Amino acid sequence: MENYTTSQLDFGFDCPPLPEKAKAQKSSKTKNKDFVFDLMDFMTSPIIVYESAWKDSIPEDMMKNVKLSRLLTNLQMEEMASHTEALVYMMPRTFEAPLPMEWVNIYTWLGLQYAKQFKSKEQLKVVSDIAPKELSDYEKGLLDNLRRWIYDQRRKALKVRLKDTRLMAIKDYKNEQKLFFKD
Repeated sequence: MENYTTSQLDFGFDCPPLPEKAKAQKSSKTKNKDFVFDLMDFMTSPIIVYESAWKDSIPEDMMKNVKLSRLLTNLQMEEMASHTEALVYMMPRTFEAPLPMEWVNIYTWLGLQYAKQFKSKEQLKVVSDIAPKELSDYEKGLLDNLRRWIYDQRRKALKVRLKDTRLMAIKDYKNEQKLFFKD
């Protein structure tokens, strides 16, 4: 079979040209597996928190809102942690020692995004007085790297949990076979 190369003709539309090597379409079985894993990811994955003695000081309402914000981020097709997750991760670190200025801006901006999404108008007013309205490109890059790192850690933890659960199920099945099917 020959591979044909395609070329895009310009008809005056304002859209980018198609890439020459487009990604191969995933099979429906693979798409279903990805969908199920993504669903399990935002519903059951552990919440990644900065390892600190202060990690118990994160407010319960923030912890409860992580799943909803994960769902919203997943619906936007972002393969990153949500802003709420990044805020929850950073909170214990802020109690340890002062942060560099760019991380202070990121932390307060995340607080503003959380207040816009989940809090009342009074709390939003207080946070909006403190937080920057926009992050610089450098700060956006730092935040995106943090969100990707949290996302990767969360999915790795879920894979380990699923693997352990599967091994336990296999072990239980073998034990049941020994009980009921004696030679």
